[in-house]
Amino acid sequence: MLKNIILTAAVIILTGIVSFVPGQAAKASLLPGEISAIAENKITINTANGPVDVILGDKPDFKRTPADKPSLTTATPAAISDASVGDKVVVSGFPSADGKSIQARTVYLMSKADISQKHAKETAEWKTRGITGKVKAVNAQTNQVTVEVRGMTGSTDVTLTPKGDAKYKRYAPDSIRYDEAKDSSLGEIQAGDMIRALGDKSSDGTAFSADQVVTGAFQTVAGTVKSIDAEKNEVVIKNLVTNKELTVVVGDQSVVKRYPQDVADRMASFQMGGNGPRPVGQGGPPQGNRPEGAQRTEGGAQRTEGGAQRTEGGQNRGFGGGPGRQMGGGGAGNIDDMLDRFPNIKVSDLKVGDMVALSSTKNATTDRIKAIKLLAGVEPFLRMAAGPGGRGRGGQGGVDGGFSIPGLDGFGFP
Repeated sequence: MLKNIILTAAVIILTGIVSFVPGQAAKASLLPGEISAIAENKITINTANGPVDVILGDKPDFKRTPADKPSLTTATPAAISDASVGDKVVVSGFPSADGKSIQARTVYLMSKADISQKHAKETAEWKTRGITGKVKAVNAQTNQVTVEVRGMTGSTDVTLTPKGDAKYKRYAPDSIRYDEAKDSSLGEIQAGDMIRALGDKSSDGTAFSADQVVTGAFQTVAGTVKSIDAEKNEVVIKNLVTNKELTVVVGDQSVVKRYPQDVADRMASFQMGGNGPRPVGQGGPPQGNRPEGAQRTEGGAQRTEGGAQRTEGGQNRGFGGGPGRQMGGGGAGNIDDMLDRFPNIKVSDLKVGDMVALSSTKNATTDRIKAIKLLAGVEPFLRMAAGPGGRGRGGQGGVDGGFSIPGLDGFGFP
């Protein structure tokens, strides 16, 4: 469903539970990895423990396994010429004592092209058979979850009933990677969580029978950039609510975008009923002093974001909007399509004094978080939140945890 299901979970399906510990006596093992280099009698793969040289010998045995139904038993004959950098492999062979090489008996290939095709197929399935929303309530007696799903014309409460063989995943508190999400259960789902589910909708859209359920507890933070470390891909911001410094880590999978100023001004105005931006002091919203509101769940943004989604729908044509990339969210999909067309930026493109907003998973750490999405150019939304009548107004006109940045949802990797 998400990108990393194919990139990593498929290998796990192929191998089952595989351990590879350098220093152990040589014995036949299965080693999963990704090809990083190819030579005549050797390939190099990246593994969980670092790069490993795969020694092929005189007659290497290559087999290809499909991405849609990964299995060692259905593998078909292949050759080294079929392998490419970026392909996933599982090597059957004898590792060296130092763990830096493995003498291959068989190399099972899963091509990146097959992986890409499966990803496209699953993405399409989640668009047509998926829903995304906020958990309003969990009924342990009936095994049902009430989900608030936002659309272009408002919100709808959907009763989600997991099927008997439904699979559950939950984002780890300290990770933004789907492939690091943990197996979960209905009992771990809580009100306020963001939820994404794949399954079958009722004809009236008020009931949903789920095959797969993914949940997570997310938070949104806004702040002013204080310093930038482009080499480490880290940004230190001053939280606009707590007035404390926070280190934001931007990883390879983090989505980093900038709102064009005219678009942000217009959308912020829509959120406030078309009344236009209200300037607050010099250089942006004042710093709040209410620590308890520093980080609110992403559900808060989802509730207020609906207004922006509804009105932005009329403007979305100007940004080339189309079918939603997020699954089943109605207006949420249009926001994501629009966000996709915004400029990609790097940490080095930020400047001290910029205002940014970001989403991350909730964790116990208060001074360092990993960004799922980081959006620059969000000053108009924060001005609206801080101004008279703003939804997120916090004492003395400061911003509290109720601000809403369209597109800044917790799920970053559809």
